Amino acid sequence: MVDVTKITSGSLIPAEQVTGTDVYNMDGEHLGTVDDIMIDKISGKAIYAVMSFGGFLGIGEKQHPLPWSVLTYDKEKEGFVVNLDKRKLENAPTLDPDDDFEWTPDYGRRVDNYYGAPTYW
Repeated sequence: MVDVTKITSGSLIPAEQVTGTDVYNMDGEHLGTVDDIMIDKISGKAIYAVMSFGGFLGIGEKQHPLPWSVLTYDKEKEGFVVNLDKRKLENAPTLDPDDDFEWTPDYGRRVDNYYGAPTYW
């Protein structure tokens, strides 16, 4: 079996290598890391990146779904860049592990609208 984590191609990357990738804003400030990717089961396209933000040593950290369309990969940084600042993230939609969370089309539209991204829903 081929170890897909060793495949290198210009724009293709195994999902497990995206996990842990750093996310920066346009000023180069480190905002967080990608925890996971949400993929549309029908099209196979990445729709959201779930990013950890804030906290210290995992305490107080929040997870934010970011529309994939707002992320740009920067080869020099070896990470993603988004056009937003930390203040915008502080009020952004989050995924709360302490709540019984259900992703609904309304929640997806809320996320997309918050970031000014094309609405997937």
